[in-house]
Amino acid sequence: MDKWRVIPTPAEHDEDFWTVVMTQVEPAWTEPGYDDTVLMDEKVLDAVRVLAERISTRALAYRTAGKPFGAALAAAPDVQLATLRALYEAKQSVDRLAESAATVAGRGGASYSQLGAAWGGIKRQSARLKWPHAVVKRSAGESVPLHYAGGSAVIHHDPGVDAWWFTATGADRQEEESEAVHSTSAEAIARATEFLLTHTGPAGRESA
Repeated sequence: MDKWRVIPTPAEHDEDFWTVVMTQVEPAWTEPGYDDTVLMDEKVLDAVRVLAERISTRALAYRTAGKPFGAALAAAPDVQLATLRALYEAKQSVDRLAESAATVAGRGGASYSQLGAAWGGIKRQSARLKWPHAVVKRSAGESVPLHYAGGSAVIHHDPGVDAWWFTATGADRQEEESEAVHSTSAEAIARATEFLLTHTGPAGRESA
């Protein structure tokens, strides 16, 4: 039987949803194949082209003249230089997003060995150097800081009820303070991450 067929798939309103979701599945992913990498290249190039045309001085000249910027113009060396600059920005975005993903995974219980395996198979020590704050050793009641999707959150423990809660500010400056109802820090981190993901833009989006 295929492994993924025995992985539980609770709905978000199910009572055991967060307990199941915050229990790591092994393996966490399947290796991407050739078709997957080709598709990734295409999607990245689509995004890079948008930025390259925004910053290209030649493209700006065409827009100013009210003329279409055809695909053939991509052959111009200056346009390729603008594309290269856009690719650098794409790399910067990947590094920022990787740090966010590593932090959320690490704060949720993933080890540096697992983070390194996900990042192309680098060693645990290299993963620790790359993301020194992703996996934090803490006491049971210590607050946990989290930065994700341009926002930030702090996860707290309430010893009175032995539960976790969080305060969060999204990238759109919307704020949230939860009740102390989460049974584990991992569950509170997941809820805080969910909030930050729904408040990434200037206008924000309300959670469902």
